[in-house]
Amino acid sequence: MTSRNALDHSFLPGRDSPPVEWQVIAGLSPYEQTIAAMEARATAIADGTADECVWLLEHPPLYTAGTSARREDLVAPDRFPVHQTGRGGQYTYHGPGQRVAYVMLDLKRRRQDVRRLVTALEAWLIETLWSFHVRGERREDRVGVWVRRPERGEGAEDKIAAIGIRLKRWVSFHGIAINVEPDLEHFSGIVPCGVRDHGVTSLVDLGLPVTLEDVDLALRQTFEPIFGQTHLPRAETDSGNAAKALGSCA
Repeated sequence: MTSRNALDHSFLPGRDSPPVEWQVIAGLSPYEQTIAAMEARATAIADGTADECVWLLEHPPLYTAGTSARREDLVAPDRFPVHQTGRGGQYTYHGPGQRVAYVMLDLKRRRQDVRRLVTALEAWLIETLWSFHVRGERREDRVGVWVRRPERGEGAEDKIAAIGIRLKRWVSFHGIAINVEPDLEHFSGIVPCGVRDHGVTSLVDLGLPVTLEDVDLALRQTFEPIFGQTHLPRAETDSGNAAKALGSCA
């Protein structure tokens, strides 16, 4: 059943647009190789030679610095590799147990409105969390999705999902990250997204026995009412195929 949240923030393409390719990549995807493959696919989408797509994957432990990252927010610079990235935002962590979704959509087929895209991504995350009866919330002064932690006192809340995107020729890339079961202590090496007054949590930290596979299913089910139909990649097609582009990611 589609909620009012999804309907209000839909970002659907035109009727003649093909379904969005949906691909889950096994293993740990090396960051620089993944970003290069993602940028190549985004270029192909802009050129009209590839379909829009979403890649679901995990990275090995690392920190990324967005275009607004402040040096003082990198607390432990020697702990994990630090990658400069062209997405918006500040420092964030990626690692095993966190589902990253790189979202490559052609806004010319939808609407050329970056704010609307961010709102739609937030709605997608909120719908996904609600699949597990977790109430995610957006904040006007903070990008991402948050959950209240009343057991820690009035006003306590933690971030459970992050958003960071970039556009080139009206095609989005980078995307979202949702904490399923990462090592939350790894976030202590940075000030996540520059927010010092709140913590970080995950679905498992909230007491839910949820797997990446569970989240993948929920992500796809909640994606379609907001962004349109999806399809799995054809094995014989290698144009922009993530698995072939990345090679062995183990």
